Amino acid sequence: MSLRPVPAGSPAREDESGAAGGTGAGPGTHAAGAPVEVVERPGFPVNRGALCGKGRTAHALLKPGVRLTEPLVRSASSGLLEPATWEEALDATASALERVRRARGSDAVGVFGGGGLTNEKAYSLGKFARLVLGTSQIDYNGRFCMSSAAAAATRAFGLDRGLPFPLSDVARTGCVVLVGSNMAETMPPALRYLTELKENGGRLIVVDPRRTRTAQQADLHLALRPGTDLALALGLLHLVVAEGRLDEEFISTRTSGWEEARRTAMAHWPEQVERVTGVPVPELREAVRLFSDADSAMVLTARGPEQQSKGTDTVSAWINLCLATGRAGRPLSGYGCLTGQGNGQGGREHGQKADQLPGYRKLDDPADRAHVARVWGVDPGVLPRPGRSAYELLDALGGDVRALLLMGSNPAVSAPRAAHVEERLRALDFLAVCDVVLSETAQLADVVLPVTQWAEETGTTTSLEGRVLLRRKACEPQAGVRSDLEVLNGLAARLGWEKGFPSEAEEVFGELCRASAGGPADYSGITYARLAEEDGVFWPCPQEPDPHRRGGHRIEGTGTGLQGRARTRRSDAGDGESDTGDGERGPADVRHPGTPRLFLDRFATPDGRARFFAALHRPAAEETDAQYPLLLTTGRVLAQYQSGAQTRRVPELNSAAPGPFVELHPQLAGQLGVLDGDRVAVVSRRGRAVAPARVTRDIRPDTVFMPFHWHGEGRANTLTNPALDPASRMPEFKVCAVRLETAAP
Repeated sequence: MSLRPVPAGSPAREDESGAAGGTGAGPGTHAAGAPVEVVERPGFPVNRGALCGKGRTAHALLKPGVRLTEPLVRSASSGLLEPATWEEALDATASALERVRRARGSDAVGVFGGGGLTNEKAYSLGKFARLVLGTSQIDYNGRFCMSSAAAAATRAFGLDRGLPFPLSDVARTGCVVLVGSNMAETMPPALRYLTELKENGGRLIVVDPRRTRTAQQADLHLALRPGTDLALALGLLHLVVAEGRLDEEFISTRTSGWEEARRTAMAHWPEQVERVTGVPVPELREAVRLFSDADSAMVLTARGPEQQSKGTDTVSAWINLCLATGRAGRPLSGYGCLTGQGNGQGGREHGQKADQLPGYRKLDDPADRAHVARVWGVDPGVLPRPGRSAYELLDALGGDVRALLLMGSNPAVSAPRAAHVEERLRALDFLAVCDVVLSETAQLADVVLPVTQWAEETGTTTSLEGRVLLRRKACEPQAGVRSDLEVLNGLAARLGWEKGFPSEAEEVFGELCRASAGGPADYSGITYARLAEEDGVFWPCPQEPDPHRRGGHRIEGTGTGLQGRARTRRSDAGDGESDTGDGERGPADVRHPGTPRLFLDRFATPDGRARFFAALHRPAAEETDAQYPLLLTTGRVLAQYQSGAQTRRVPELNSAAPGPFVELHPQLAGQLGVLDGDRVAVVSRRGRAVAPARVTRDIRPDTVFMPFHWHGEGRANTLTNPALDPASRMPEFKVCAVRLETAAP
């Protein structure tokens, strides 16, 4: 996305053709507070310049009346947040963190990050937690997004990257099964690929309890009961076996574990699956026919099947369907996960996750610890062991964890069982929040630090395709605003680390690349200059071309199925040499090309084979009963985003989606005597939320839906269940038992 100043006397224009989200930049920076407009960049290869309303209006948050422009410190006398200098705010934060650490130990201090942080911030935050604070208690809100898909993909393929192919491949495949994604409202610029898929003769199957805008475009909509995605995937695989649609050669030569997976699938016969899911057997058979008859096919999952207490096994079952039909590790086929945050992919790669080190390395692996410790210049023994997952960390606040540094997250709205999480935040001895706006979580803080946002800083993000992107600074931040990197630099210095935490993003990125070298998410062959030149680079991209490169061009056998062309760079003199960076001349710099498509020759497992995982369907952690006879599912709407902390401050967006609602079927509304617009209360075992009714036939009669962007009485996450997936530690946002009551006007 790029900005340009608005000529004097001209209104700010919001260009509907959009810009490449988070990737472009103008030829300089604009003065702080100057009126700006979003400028499209149609040449960018992913969204081709298209933006949704949230992107078009993002510049509204640059205004000083909207965003924070000075630190706030809670007054001991008034109990209110009051303006302070940066020195006062950083001193107060460093002193409080150190005081708690000395009194109660390093693990009494927690750190909570966000999936919207740049790669540089995520990397520095993880390093700060483990070196400066010495704490194991760090996780981030991305745990609530893609963790189940990540765990399942790693289990099957040995590697997690949202999409193992460019997004543009979606338009060229023969069939897409879209599971639990309303792309029309959550990723509007990407919807064009589904439109092009159908224009090219491909077929679209959408799995969703609601007839969303996306489901309306499907050739087949499977309106399953919430929480039964695992049974559905197993039932489809049962039919693949029963109808003789297996790819026996692929199973034999490129996979392992099939026999056990086959046995579990065969226990889920079609009529049983219909009873569990509510999807009629003829629709199950039609889904198998569309998927199997296509020359190529993909399964794409999102939060619907993933945000469940069995989300990892559910995704594994969808991966099994791909493997059994040979729809993985081949062109225009495979399994992919649609990420949900601005840096949902990069945010989970570089160390702000409880069990992780940069480059997708494992915190409990001795070799990984040794490598990162060398880059950081410390002994591996000083690195803490893995800590608590996100919800478990939030649940421990005010107990074992007494102080928290939080960046880029608003768990008072976004966490499951949110009223309880808000209580835990209030129970802390100290809370510091770095944010752009005074979110509901920031309002609870002892110190609030105003930090830069997308247009005011330089940094990298990584798209759902694994494409590392450079986002350049486009305008100067307001006076009184600092970057998160400057915050960490200032805190580290106050806590005895004068070096090791640079505030310049490019310097941090260079260190990140060294730390990632040789890891699953290897960035070591990427530089800012290269990102600018190439409009992004797909990881893995090691510094040196693959040792199995043959003939100077083809690269193969990397363990990620890389097949591509190396790029040869020559000096301006054309003499076949390039600058080595140390003042000497070296041979031609043959650069690794990056890896747009994974697994084409082998999977990233030790034996190169994808692994089936055998799973049996099991019910949701909380089923319906006489007291709570309905199911609640939650999600997003077009004009709002995540916890709404930013989008609710944009007038255009807020007028389009001014508040929460409860979506219910006319049959259910008739039973309750509820009319469209009436206030209704949704009650779960954890609390009560009140919002206007929205009566529609686009939802199952046994299910209600609420968007989760709001605080207050309409907070959907007051209701949601924190039951955790045993592998990913993902809470069960997407299904819980509720009842409906009429509410007073």
